[in-house]
Amino acid sequence: MGWLKRIDRFLLAIVGAALIASVLPAQGAAVTVVDWATKVAVAVLFFVYGVRLKPEQALAGLTHWRLHLTILSLTYLLFPLIGWALQVLSPWPLSPALYAGVLYLTLLPSTVQSSINFTSIAKGNVAGAIVSASASNMLGVFLTPLLCWALMTTSGGITIDPSSILDIIGQLLVPFVLGQLSRRWTADWVAAHPRLKLFDQGVVVLVVYSAFSAGMREHMWQQVNATDLITLLAVCLVLLAAMLWFSRWLAQRLGFNRADVIAIQFCGTKKSLATGLPMANVLFAGSPIGLLVLPLMLFHQAQLMACGSLAARYAKQLD
Repeated sequence: MGWLKRIDRFLLAIVGAALIASVLPAQGAAVTVVDWATKVAVAVLFFVYGVRLKPEQALAGLTHWRLHLTILSLTYLLFPLIGWALQVLSPWPLSPALYAGVLYLTLLPSTVQSSINFTSIAKGNVAGAIVSASASNMLGVFLTPLLCWALMTTSGGITIDPSSILDIIGQLLVPFVLGQLSRRWTADWVAAHPRLKLFDQGVVVLVVYSAFSAGMREHMWQQVNATDLITLLAVCLVLLAAMLWFSRWLAQRLGFNRADVIAIQFCGTKKSLATGLPMANVLFAGSPIGLLVLPLMLFHQAQLMACGSLAARYAKQLD
């Protein structure tokens, strides 16, 4: 369970970055430094993502296409449909800004590391989880921006500057493709340096600090109160619980075995903070994203706690 402790420290670092930004936000010349540091860090992060993800894994996994199609449908069809339907909660009880954040989190890819870890702990189909989680993130580089343009400009009250297309290409797609193309020379080196995961986490912490600094400059906390936060947390918890239940029910109705049901439940219900925060920083450049990423931060912590408990219970069933 040592990896859970590392995740806890990561979550503490995220909360710490938000608190520091709330007290000591980047101001003046520091804004330019933080913004450029974030852009460079995000580009390097997506390069590393490209190096890590093995294209042959997705190709090899096509033999179990029903499993992967089910997981990807949950991630990129059902989640976005639910996010779009939740617009009935705006402007009450969710403010338009918080609803936009909820919609955004439903458009993101699944996690990779935690989806695989939880599936392994629960004694599920680990190979299937590796392929599906990897494919989800590879597709997410393309699908999430498209879904944001399709849904957030119409339902989320967000305007996405057309110039962000160039930012997406320059900060996300080009580094990702270069990472894929360089795997022949870089994959072994990256695999031999597991501490690079600290860089992943560091980029997320930097993005949180940048986002909340921008939010403070836009007086973010004056736009929400305790009732707003409680309501937002309740929406995130209900969304997570509904997806955990439905994904298991659907997998069982489709006739999947126990190991596949577990993989579907853990891979099809999670949303990636590590991808979502950097991507928001690119997609919504020039806009305050503090409130936009707040639902994702709450959902991320809730999914780790819920899935950790669920995975342990699955494991005990076979002991």
